[in-house]
Amino acid sequence: MRYMIIIKADEDSEAGKLPPMEAFTAMAKFNQEMHDAGILLSGEGLQQSSKGARVTIGAAGTTVTDGPFTEAKELVGGFWIVDVPSRAEAIEWAKRCPTPPNSDTVLEVRKILEAEDFGEAFTPELQENEQRMRDEIAERS
Repeated sequence: MRYMIIIKADEDSEAGKLPPMEAFTAMAKFNQEMHDAGILLSGEGLQQSSKGARVTIGAAGTTVTDGPFTEAKELVGGFWIVDVPSRAEAIEWAKRCPTPPNSDTVLEVRKILEAEDFGEAFTPELQENEQRMRDEIAERS
């Protein structure tokens, strides 16, 4: 099962402040451990919301709002996608995430929806099309 482990932003990441070298080293080690365990599918950090935009699509039309966005603790600062047998194992990996001294790291663990989660609405034709796109994306990587 695939899970996304979401790293919440904080005031420092929203200010564009990079972590100290020790934090980079610890995170690289953690990433390597997940890679070596064969569970890491992807992982990236994100730039601060001031360099982003929020697109809202509704009945009245589409609006684009440039960042920054308020409430840093509600924003995504980065993520990993891991393939593990259970939610409990995803949580165990999340608990191993390095945290800089004197600060908190907030992570959110969420299962990625799979074809079987959609029931009959996700027809075999839609599933085949989805798989074809995934295969093409994998080839480009």
